[in-house]
Amino acid sequence: MVEHAASAADTAPDADPARPRRSAATRAAILAAARDRFAADGYERATIRAIAKDARIDPSMVMRYYGNKEGLFAAASEIDLRVPDLSRVPREELGARLVRHFLERWECDETLTAMMRVGVTNEAGAERMRGVFAEQMGPVLAVVSPVPEEAPTRAALIASQMLGMALCRYVLHLPPAVGLSHDEVVAWLAPTVQRYLTAEQP
Repeated sequence: MVEHAASAADTAPDADPARPRRSAATRAAILAAARDRFAADGYERATIRAIAKDARIDPSMVMRYYGNKEGLFAAASEIDLRVPDLSRVPREELGARLVRHFLERWECDETLTAMMRVGVTNEAGAERMRGVFAEQMGPVLAVVSPVPEEAPTRAALIASQMLGMALCRYVLHLPPAVGLSHDEVVAWLAPTVQRYLTAEQP
């Protein structure tokens, strides 16, 4: 929990060795509060004041770090899918590798789950998620796709599988989805993802 005193710490001289750590903690608290507030209220209704209150800091600190709500939203929704270089993966293992990668990413980076919640509640979040998948998945899939110009379509199909499972497993917490092991999720989803990746025809 970040107390109001964090504001004073952040204005301390740069020589203070504790300042970088306090600054990082303050930023983390702001971003966590922002993701929760954007998910709960949507982009339009979420306010800097409410986010600052949730983070237990002064609103001026939010403005200091992120400038305005647009800048804060951009920072809170920054996502790196870290999609692996599929050109190095045996072709018959592409689907399994990608499914396992997304399971591991979702379970080690709460930003992905937070932005999933934002994406299903407001258009700004949805647009951000669309952009992330288009920008980060498309180029990677183009390398292994039998029809490179179809990479955006194939990325969308893969997203339908991975985002659907993530929604059920990490947001809605549907018991059957939550209860599946990684190996079981891979066994169920990998063949479909493999077809989206490598099939020349639907």
